[in-house]
Amino acid sequence: MKLSNTSTRVLVALAAIPLFIIACLVGRYLFLALVLFITLIAYSEFAQMARKKGHNPYYVFGFIAIAAIVLNDYINFAEFHLLVICIVLPIVSLEMFRKKGSPISNIGSTLLGIFYIGTLGGCLVKIREFYKDTDYLNGGLIVLTVMAAIWVCDSAAYFGGLRFGKHRLFQRVSPKKSWEGAIFGFIFSIVAAAAGKHFFLSFLSWEDSIVIGVLVGIAGQIGDLSESWLKRDAGVKDSSNLIPGHGGVFDRFDSLIAAAPAVYVYLKLFVK
Repeated sequence: MKLSNTSTRVLVALAAIPLFIIACLVGRYLFLALVLFITLIAYSEFAQMARKKGHNPYYVFGFIAIAAIVLNDYINFAEFHLLVICIVLPIVSLEMFRKKGSPISNIGSTLLGIFYIGTLGGCLVKIREFYKDTDYLNGGLIVLTVMAAIWVCDSAAYFGGLRFGKHRLFQRVSPKKSWEGAIFGFIFSIVAAAAGKHFFLSFLSWEDSIVIGVLVGIAGQIGDLSESWLKRDAGVKDSSNLIPGHGGVFDRFDSLIAAAPAVYVYLKLFVK
């Protein structure tokens, strides 16, 4: 019997969610491996989309650069500025010996993929390690709360838009999304973060928890719109078909990749 798309999505989610919860709670190399998997596969999917537009991003060097960025977020073996130099200069130098397409588009698409997916996605490691010198579990609980807020935000935006959506949010980027759905998602993101505070995040103030919900409700939806924009430009429906019923890894984690840096910056600047 062939399963419906909804049934497939549910089954895949039921199988994947416990693995993510375990990785978030255990942290360390298990969580590092999870983030590396997400960022590297997402970069591969992004590179495939870029190729559909006639660009030729560097696959292998892109993988190496993203792995270096994410590992540096965990081990801190180099200053970020130094890491950027070690990424940008080799790509520019290699392109001079490459006779394939436009150097500007090749270099640009490579660096966009590396820094958009690698740098922003690597902030998940920064959040997970934020409390490494105090209560190590706390970082994992924040990551789980952010992931839950994103899921709630996406679901609320979808069903709120389906029921009440009348005003298009950003038609040339994602024609089906509405302002009503976005507002629903924003509100329920805050509700999810407040629930996280009530059940898990006793070490954060209510103000901090609400701000995290606000950041996820805004940045997460921007991330979703951004990836939709890239897919529309590339002329594809999904970033890949890797995950049955869900599309690609980039599709599933676009909101998380965008929300993680917003949450990390807030923790870094305002949370002791």
